[in-house]
Amino acid sequence: MTSSTLVLRGGTVVDGSGGPPLSADVAVKDGSVVAVGHRLAGDESRDCAGHVVCPGFIDTHSHSDVKVLADPTLPMKVRQGITLEVFGQDGISVAPVKEEERPALKQKLSGLLGDFGVPWDWSGVSGYLRRVARSRPVPDVAYLAPHGAIRQWVMGGGDRRASAEQKAAMQALLRQALAEGACGMSTGLIYPPCCYADTAELVDLGRVLAETHRPLVVHMRSESDRILEAVREMVAVAHESGCRIHISHLKLAGRNNWARVDEVLGLVARAQADGLHLTADQYPYVAGSTLLGAILPPWAHDGGTEATLARLRDAAARARMKAAMAEAGPADWDNFWSWSGPEGIVVADIPSGRHPEWLGKSLAEMARARGQDPFEAAFDLLLEERMGVAMISFSQDEAVVERIFRQPWVNACTDGLLGGRPHPRAYGTYPRILGRFVREKGLVSLEEAVRKLTSQAARAFGFEGCGLVRPGYRANLVVFDAATVADRGTFEEPALFPAGIRDVLVGGELVVSDGEPTRARPGKVLD
Repeated sequence: MTSSTLVLRGGTVVDGSGGPPLSADVAVKDGSVVAVGHRLAGDESRDCAGHVVCPGFIDTHSHSDVKVLADPTLPMKVRQGITLEVFGQDGISVAPVKEEERPALKQKLSGLLGDFGVPWDWSGVSGYLRRVARSRPVPDVAYLAPHGAIRQWVMGGGDRRASAEQKAAMQALLRQALAEGACGMSTGLIYPPCCYADTAELVDLGRVLAETHRPLVVHMRSESDRILEAVREMVAVAHESGCRIHISHLKLAGRNNWARVDEVLGLVARAQADGLHLTADQYPYVAGSTLLGAILPPWAHDGGTEATLARLRDAAARARMKAAMAEAGPADWDNFWSWSGPEGIVVADIPSGRHPEWLGKSLAEMARARGQDPFEAAFDLLLEERMGVAMISFSQDEAVVERIFRQPWVNACTDGLLGGRPHPRAYGTYPRILGRFVREKGLVSLEEAVRKLTSQAARAFGFEGCGLVRPGYRANLVVFDAATVADRGTFEEPALFPAGIRDVLVGGELVVSDGEPTRARPGKVLD
């Protein structure tokens, strides 16, 4: 932060409100926007003629929780215009964690968050956030308290319902996490131990969030065959607890479910009309990415990682897993195998580094090379890597993705896993929206797209003072060329920086200048 005034001069200001563009100057000082107008005075200026000036983009679903400690510059995010990332997603993240359970959690999460050689030396949320602040990140950072970590702390990783006493203990731990700086709570209802919670548990935790108007950010129990039931559960939680609900990476997976998109959107619209606060985010791709272990049926995870590994060593348990995964027709769990098949599930990261030859290969390709059945090849890889593997899975439809994107209550996110050969969304989500969805396809106007990438995200999470180009707001800004902005990464070559993002400012400091990163690291931890 500097005490001088920087003026971004003569650009087209798209202020994040959804209102019409304005040709104007933007002056920033001491980390904030101080004026928007014409012929503004300043100590320094940058000519922005022919460029859009807008608020910095907010990534409401980030998995940079560990990467930020290894590389606080996070170039794959910052160079696409992201100035605020929200960590702690899917109910499975790094804090709170008991000291004796750190090694097991670190291994369990390595496929999702990477390892990057980062030592874990924290237990509570405050300890983790202090560590992030000491790393001096480039973007601003916020953290959601993970439901799974809270549940693990109170009652371990088993498949059982919480007692009244255990729910009270989880509520107390959530209140502590919020007091230590968490901006809400996330849950991942396909991931253990979150998947073992019933609706009543979510309602009780939601009531704590409602006390401080913080969001419950949810990877729903189903994004496929049971998606209508899953959305209804979220409506019920919002109604009974009074908390904000934000649905993570809203999608419909599996060809048989694509036609249900209007039913899903209708359920949300009716809940909103009834006064409930439901929002969602989305990435603009037809493939997702998560832990490879998610291909296993829920019962296979009961008891934690060691119990899962024991089942993977047992021939009878393997046969039972294979039968569940191979079963045709609607399932009562999110069966990635049935959506994508081994041809559509690609190995994205193996943090141990032991099998680089499988990165970018489908399970079918890996199985052929190993001379195995695809099920057995997948089971063996999970066993060899102690579950530390990430995947990319193809299961969505472009028209459905676009239909969801048009909803005014949906903002963007990367959901970017950063190790190995990542999903290209980690590098290109926001330029892809501005280039493909806005310029090429005209799905929404430029000003509406910018609103969805900025102030809508801030509104959904209750972030104050960011997401708009207005005096008094944090000077997180992006300067881009609307005629050339585009993502460049592909699934074959994902780690390519986008085109058209000229400047990025965090707290009024240039962190990207003329398309190249600077040495500034002005990010702060939101509390």
